[in-house]
Amino acid sequence: MFSRPSFQYFILFAALLSPSLAKAVDEEEIQWEAISLIRHEGFNNSQLEEILRHLTDHIGPRLTGSPALLEANNYTRDKLEEWGLENAALEEWGPFGRGWSFSRTAVHLLEPRPAPLSALPKAWTPGTDGPVRGEVLRVDLDSDADLDRWRGKLEGKILFLSESKNVSDPDGVEFRRYSDAELSERMIFAPPRARARSGFRDRFRRRWEFGRKLNRFLENEGVLATVDVSSRDAGILRVGAGGSREPGESPGVSSLIMAAEHYNWVSRLLARGETVEMEVDVAAQFHDEDTMAYNTIAEIPGTDKADELVMVGAHLDSWHPSPGSNDNAAGVVVAMEAVRILKTLGLEPRRTIRIGLWTGEEQGLLGARAYVAKHFAARPEPDDQEILKQPSFLWPETWPIDYKPAHGKFQAYFNLDNGSGRIRGIYTQSNAALQPIFEQWLKPFHDLEAKTVTNRNTGGTDHQAFDAYSLPGFQFIQDPLDYSSRTHHTHLDHFDHARIEDLKQASIVMAGFIYQAAMREELLPRKPKPAEPSH
Repeated sequence: MFSRPSFQYFILFAALLSPSLAKAVDEEEIQWEAISLIRHEGFNNSQLEEILRHLTDHIGPRLTGSPALLEANNYTRDKLEEWGLENAALEEWGPFGRGWSFSRTAVHLLEPRPAPLSALPKAWTPGTDGPVRGEVLRVDLDSDADLDRWRGKLEGKILFLSESKNVSDPDGVEFRRYSDAELSERMIFAPPRARARSGFRDRFRRRWEFGRKLNRFLENEGVLATVDVSSRDAGILRVGAGGSREPGESPGVSSLIMAAEHYNWVSRLLARGETVEMEVDVAAQFHDEDTMAYNTIAEIPGTDKADELVMVGAHLDSWHPSPGSNDNAAGVVVAMEAVRILKTLGLEPRRTIRIGLWTGEEQGLLGARAYVAKHFAARPEPDDQEILKQPSFLWPETWPIDYKPAHGKFQAYFNLDNGSGRIRGIYTQSNAALQPIFEQWLKPFHDLEAKTVTNRNTGGTDHQAFDAYSLPGFQFIQDPLDYSSRTHHTHLDHFDHARIEDLKQASIVMAGFIYQAAMREELLPRKPKPAEPSH
């Protein structure tokens, strides 16, 4: 492993031997005049706060397949078109499955004493069709043997399915920015570990198959509702999916996530042998009118290299417990503001700049993966019909990869999806040839605290759909703020947690990177294409 000074000496030594690398280190052209204009426009005439307020306060949660997400698709398309971007459209992908939304949740303890309880439903689980009352049982339903043990004993019950959550003293701060020491440490490359993909797939497949069986069991047994504990304490509700979005498949029964402190209280009552009764009222509905989903697409046409492409994007969808301000309306408004700045300034990029606002990200980068498969590269579908019934991210790798002509004309994709913190640098996704280039591109933003280039990988969001096929796809390093501690997938992810000045800085850095990529003479260096295993 190289220390930071050793790596710099290595680059300089390699530059003496390689003219192309020397050019990357010493002669990378910086668009200083354009970046000065970008900075002025981004700081003084920003429109991102207005867009963020509309997406969060007005439209609200944007679960994929829901009417609210389609409203957000249409709003973002119309806004990009209003700004003068061309070919603004909703590009269909799918089928995704059933949409879902909810409008009411009320949970009350009735016995041994009345009290309101804090809980929200999991996505794609049915409502209760009015208030339902029942005795609470704490049960484990994790295997076929568990189902057999409880068969015929659960009708009219409300089931607590989780162990209690240990609520301990906080071991870190709730809101923070990266220190210089943390950023320096991040620049030290950590060799990637081999991942046992087949083991992951097998474990997840077993969970997925048992989940379908459990849904049918709960419905057939006449269970009123199930409750799991939130993975956060301090009253924070962190909520995801349950049930099923597949048409014709049982979604089970109403399934909720409860605040840890309330869940633990009820669990203690049950552990002491007390009779506990609850009332649950959930209003939720499935939307079956359109099982497809849509990405919002628009572009600024290029000039002499118009057939080559630079992309910028973020995911438009969110989970349902909150309006998804930090995850990921923040990334959406930064990407939109970046292209607005470039269009407003009348800059004429050599390459076409295209924005993609993806959907289905929270269910496995589905919208971005569908876009890459349609336009750049795709694997053949498995032949096994049983495998095709499973979620696509469980499919085994298939060969050969079909590389489309646009794959060779692709410059870069830049993504933002780690909250509303300012950009502090960028990941190269292990493409060391990009380090000297990106270091040059960051020079105009050193005074904005964006300086760090790391050869590490980062995952969990849409740039991976591009990177998987050796398309240069990147995620920026952002100050963490309270993203992981409070807002990520929780009911607290509202506009209040957005940092507008940070987002302005991020939009300026993003616009600078897009424009640099669009104006560069050559295509960026790429990592090798995926290689088919020899065995």
